[in-house]
Amino acid sequence: MKKVLLALYGNDIAPRFDLAPEVQIVTFDREGGEEVKTIVLPRPSAETLCQIATAENIEAVICGGIEEEYLQYLRWKKIEVIHSIIGAADAALPRFRLGSLKPGDILVERRK
Repeated sequence: MKKVLLALYGNDIAPRFDLAPEVQIVTFDREGGEEVKTIVLPRPSAETLCQIATAENIEAVICGGIEEEYLQYLRWKKIEVIHSIIGAADAALPRFRLGSLKPGDILVERRK
């Protein structure tokens, strides 16, 4: 099983890790299924997000911008951080699952 934490602002990846008012934890099982759990935070807090990530045995975090201090902490805890993502969580998750999501990806379509 693989667990990923998405820092959310509504349906989108939060523009900054420390400003995410909620998180979504997705657990992928070996058969291709997934279990989704949403946690609404009492207030946005990078420290709280780091605590959740370690307590829930998260393997990867998907977020927008993140301060170097928290990035290094999560990496020290052996948690992959895919940061600077712009777009909807629904667009990020399938790309993560395929292994094609990388830092800096912009997942919104340009208007013509």
